[in-house]
Amino acid sequence: MRTILVTGGAGFVGSCLAERLISDPENYVVIVDDLSTGDIAKLPKTPQTNWRFIKCNANNYRDIAAVMHSFQFDYVFHYAAVVGVLRTQMYPVSVLHDITGFENVLNLSKNSHVKRIYFSSSSEVYGEPVELPQNEHTTPLNSRVPYAVVKNIGEAYVKSYHKEFGLDYTIFRFFNTYGPKQSKDFVMSRFIALALKNKDISIYGDGSQSRTFCFIDDNIEACYTTFMNSVLEKDTTNDIINIGNDNEISILDLAKTIVDITGSKSKIVHLPPLEEGDMQRRLPDISKMRKILNRDLLPIEDGIKKILANPLFL
Repeated sequence: MRTILVTGGAGFVGSCLAERLISDPENYVVIVDDLSTGDIAKLPKTPQTNWRFIKCNANNYRDIAAVMHSFQFDYVFHYAAVVGVLRTQMYPVSVLHDITGFENVLNLSKNSHVKRIYFSSSSEVYGEPVELPQNEHTTPLNSRVPYAVVKNIGEAYVKSYHKEFGLDYTIFRFFNTYGPKQSKDFVMSRFIALALKNKDISIYGDGSQSRTFCFIDDNIEACYTTFMNSVLEKDTTNDIINIGNDNEISILDLAKTIVDITGSKSKIVHLPPLEEGDMQRRLPDISKMRKILNRDLLPIEDGIKKILANPLFL
C-alpha cells in the first residue's frame, strides 16, 4: 500500500485531490490542515478505512514532524498555503511564513524514504506576462507580490533539494481552478453566488483583464494521472507542469456569461482597479497537460452548469 501525505487537504483543491487518492484502495492518505483557510466540511465523506485527518500546521516544525515521523510516507503532496489575491495582499507576512513550511516538509522528506514531492505552485509566478501563452520553461519570472514571490521561492527550494539530495519532484503551476467546493471569495464562485441571489456583481476596473478557468475535475485528473505515471515509472521526469485551461475570457465576459446561464437579474458594477496583484492577462501553454489527459478540457459554460447542479455549492 502507498502511504501519502496531503498538506492543505481541507482546502478546495487539496480536498478534491485527497478524495481522488482515497478512491484507490492501494493508497493510504493522511490529510493535514491547520484549518486557517481550510474547512473540515470539505474532507472526504467516505469511511476512514484508508485515510485519516490530523489538524496540523506545516509551518510549525514540531507539528508536521510529529506527523511525518509517525508514518513512513512514500509520496507527499504539499498543497498547504495562504491563498487568494485579496487575502494575500491583506496579510503578506502570513504568506511569508509559508517559506518555513517548504523547509519543514522538504527537510523531513529528504531524511525519510519519500520518493517524490508534488508541490502546488501558481500561475502568479509568471507575473505580468511578457510572452503568451505562458510556457513552463521559456517565460521569464517577474513576479513582485508576496504570494508570487513565495511560490517562486518554493519552486527554487524543491529544485534545490532535488539537485543536492536527490529528492524527486513534480511542480504543478495552478491557473484559476473552480468547482462546487470552492470558497465564495474567489472570482468564479463569488460571481455565481451573487448571481443566484440577484445581487450586484462587482468587478475591478473595466473588466478587460482576462483569465482562464479550469474545472476541478480536469485539474485533479491531470495531477492524479501524473502521480500514477511516476508510481508506475512511466514518467519519472522532474518537471514543471501548467495545470489550467487555455480558453481565455475577460472578467467582464465571465460575469455576463454567469448572469446569462443563471438567468439572474444581477447588475454588473465597476470598482476602482486593484493597486497590485491583478495581472492583465493569464493564458497558459497546457501542452503537457493535454498530453497527460489525452482529451479536451471542459468548456466553461458546462463547468458553470455542473456547479449549479451540485448541492455542495448551494
